[in-house]
Amino acid sequence: MSAELSTGLSADPAAEVLRLLEARGETLAVAESLTGGLVAAEVTAVPGASRVFRGSVTAYATELKHQVLGVDGTLLAERGAVDAEVALQMAAGVRKVMGADWGIATTGVAGPDPQDGQAVGTVFVAVDGPDSTVGGLVSTPGGPGYALRSEGKVAALRLNGERSDIRMESVRSVLRLLLERLSGERAGNGRAQDTEQNGGT
Repeated sequence: MSAELSTGLSADPAAEVLRLLEARGETLAVAESLTGGLVAAEVTAVPGASRVFRGSVTAYATELKHQVLGVDGTLLAERGAVDAEVALQMAAGVRKVMGADWGIATTGVAGPDPQDGQAVGTVFVAVDGPDSTVGGLVSTPGGPGYALRSEGKVAALRLNGERSDIRMESVRSVLRLLLERLSGERAGNGRAQDTEQNGGT
């Protein structure tokens, strides 16, 4: 295990995520919308990130969520891009595209205007990993039974503040959600009022 990746949870969630993933021999991919690459930047700012981080997709435009990440087009047409299931499918999609063990995703409204009928500060962050089940099967990127219907974990956030505050809190929140999955503990989030949901219906 690298000393470069060792740090405390509260000090640097990205470094802690990378430390835990490296210890497990697992990899990470990121799908971003409202954060526009900030999650990937946070992760790659940590020395030694290349041992864990596979890559990212910034699917800012709604149609790219379908074309690149495989998010269901009907879902996007009916609910818009700011939706819990969209976030789950983004996480599952980037995991498949990048061949990673874990996929995380952000989608939401940073402002200044509402989008898809959602208020500014509405954000969904999601995690899809190797212990997620898809249609009753354990999902393996690109393997038999793998589909973009995710049984991962999603958190619905209602964030306050300026556009930059909402984007940065979204970064911290998605990393904390992944930390929670990796450590099995509830990671605290002082600024966000979140409602966690298990994926799938």
